[in-house]
Amino acid sequence: MKSPASLVSLSRIAAALVLAVPACVPGADGAWTVFETARANGHRLSEVASPVADPGGASAAGAITCEPGQPFQAMEGFGGALTESSAWVLDQLPADRRAEVLRRYYDPKEGIGYTLARTHINSCDFSLGTWVLDPVAGDTALRHFSLDPMRRWVLPLIHEAQSIAGPSHFHLLASPWSPPAWMKTNGRMTFGGSLRPEYRQAWADYMVRFIQDMDSREHIAVWALTVQNEPEATQTWESCIYTAAEERDFVRDHLGPALAAAGLADVHLCILDHNRDLMDKWTKTIYSDLAAAPFVWGTAIHWYVSEDFAASSRAHAAFPGKPTLFTEGCNDRGEAKGKFDIGMWEHGERYAHNMVNDFRNWVCGWIDWNIVLDQAGGPNHVGNFCDAPVIVDTETGEVTYTPAFYYIGQFSRFVHPGARRIGSHGGPAGLESVAFSNPGGGLAVVVLNTSASPVEFHLSDGGAPVACHIPTRAIQTYVKGP
Repeated sequence: MKSPASLVSLSRIAAALVLAVPACVPGADGAWTVFETARANGHRLSEVASPVADPGGASAAGAITCEPGQPFQAMEGFGGALTESSAWVLDQLPADRRAEVLRRYYDPKEGIGYTLARTHINSCDFSLGTWVLDPVAGDTALRHFSLDPMRRWVLPLIHEAQSIAGPSHFHLLASPWSPPAWMKTNGRMTFGGSLRPEYRQAWADYMVRFIQDMDSREHIAVWALTVQNEPEATQTWESCIYTAAEERDFVRDHLGPALAAAGLADVHLCILDHNRDLMDKWTKTIYSDLAAAPFVWGTAIHWYVSEDFAASSRAHAAFPGKPTLFTEGCNDRGEAKGKFDIGMWEHGERYAHNMVNDFRNWVCGWIDWNIVLDQAGGPNHVGNFCDAPVIVDTETGEVTYTPAFYYIGQFSRFVHPGARRIGSHGGPAGLESVAFSNPGGGLAVVVLNTSASPVEFHLSDGGAPVACHIPTRAIQTYVKGP
């Protein structure tokens, strides 16, 4: 990990400690407006020169052609995880600096367009320690259930994010990493184990109670719920193992009916919440069960292990009524194949590469992992450190917006909730791109260049093509009215 001194140097190189997010103003008279983040020139979500019309460019090799008449999935939005660790790190800042970070994520005018968030039911690895909302063994009636363990750190962060975004523009997903130890076969929240059969209904009731208390006591609506974070992973931190069949049965016989009985059938219940390589098995097992499937809204996926982006297209082809939502991805030392430092440019590129390819394969929204971490990539109570889009040096108070923040922002700032991905094709070898039509009819086209050379190309949406230039190691968003 980088030392505090190294992070100061990194932030100077990024030239990005203070960000004035550009207003997303469509080009006048159908012209394209271009925003760019690039390694070599210091641009960070910066507006750059508009492309020049080139009427003969549509037939040229290397033209990216958009098809607004070919709509695909509707977009739910973008967001990040509001963990206990993120809350603790932000609390080390003065109130105005803390609010500034959250505004740059969630403020509708100043921010990068976040409207989604994820948080944890009970503790997770990015908590300060292990805790539960009902620690009393055998309390199946949940008489001792309380949100009190969340009140010092997590709930104030969620409240502040919701206030900045506006309650109607803020959608919270909740995920459990583990039931209480007393409900599990191994008698502990960590190192896997599974849910004991005699506590399946109590655990379903526990999640229902969480949603109810968040609403009635905290005035925070839970928009979506995943059954279990990473159900096939035994971890040193909070974890709980389910097979696809076990999760199917739990949803069908316990959690789904409990949500329905409580009047919470509109909560978006998601299965899996694990890596793409598991999608084929899990979707087939659960969605093929005609009693379980109606309780489930869609599938949640993570990016670890696999880049089988087509898995979500296969799931859509088999079960077109079940959306796919991305719910976690981060750059961590354990998964790195080579050099790993906090704030690497390659980390931003990985976000964009995954987002382009996920969206081209029916993924309808994207939730990052921790919104903020400290200079070591924590705190994490088991030492599972990772990078984040915003890093706070808790010794110096310096806030660094890493490349990942800007790469994510090239999507989230310009692709609005309710937008639809549209057909697009072509472009020079080495470029990746994806196109969207926003609810008001405007277009947003994201173009990614991870190569060591600048690239010339053309862009067309049926009107006059324009000649475009993207620098080396850069990402651009082309925005067009009305």
